Amino acid sequence: MTEQEILDKLDNSSIEYYGSFVELGHPYSFLLDTRLNVFRGDNDRWAIAVEKLGYNPRAGCILLEIHYYGNCLINLGNYNKQLLNEYSVLPIDMDNFEETTDSEALKPDAKFWLVRGHQVPLTHTKQAYADAGIELQEYEPDTIGVEEAARLVLLTNRDLFRATDNELYKCIPADLKKILVLDEWFHKDFFLNPTSAMLDEHLRQTYEFNKNLTGLGEVAFESFAQARRMYEIQADTWNKEEWETNRPGSYETWQLIAKVIVTNDPTHYKPTLQPNTHWIHWPDSGSL
Repeated sequence: MTEQEILDKLDNSSIEYYGSFVELGHPYSFLLDTRLNVFRGDNDRWAIAVEKLGYNPRAGCILLEIHYYGNCLINLGNYNKQLLNEYSVLPIDMDNFEETTDSEALKPDAKFWLVRGHQVPLTHTKQAYADAGIELQEYEPDTIGVEEAARLVLLTNRDLFRATDNELYKCIPADLKKILVLDEWFHKDFFLNPTSAMLDEHLRQTYEFNKNLTGLGEVAFESFAQARRMYEIQADTWNKEEWETNRPGSYETWQLIAKVIVTNDPTHYKPTLQPNTHWIHWPDSGSL
């Protein structure tokens, strides 16, 4: 096992698994918290589990996503004919969550969330949020958003929202040892657009299908084809820039983690880049 083999595995995870590398700034989910766990076993086996806690208004829940990477993962699901390296947990009792929230905001009489069997008090005092550096958006007067309430709750109840060892080991062999845990690190989102160029015949079939299904109006095939070719050029340019600047193997964080895994020595993790995984650094998360 070499450091480059580990980095190649991370860089190409979107080819092996469904979806992109873990996205902290995903527009569907307000980022709340993160944690990174590194595991090592014998016979050059290794695994990484990245925890991402977020509030997804479309799903109507606060979701703890665990993203797995490694060379010995087990119990992976399948989606869209690809392996799925993600497992999700609902830390808050859903009946309780629905009783305390309405239209993406806390109900005025909401008193607590039931998190893993523990009653966690909720706060409606604006000053408490201001003191914590949480700016209330108040899309409606005197309302507190679910993500805002969660960010305040996490200040004193963070461990309740973290993955348990049983949850972390769902897709990791039980004999691997946890050798490094990071509550913060320097991170870059890494997303590649699909760029496979369509053959002319396939392009014509796609045009006819969409014309019949959605009605392309007066859009001629030549205009449709030109727009598709322009997309392919733009996507290819985007992907080249993403690969050069944002892939995991291109920057310090994952290079150091690869060294930790190869040497089985967590003291090699000595970052020089300032961590940016706190939600305040990802203002566009949940923006759609």
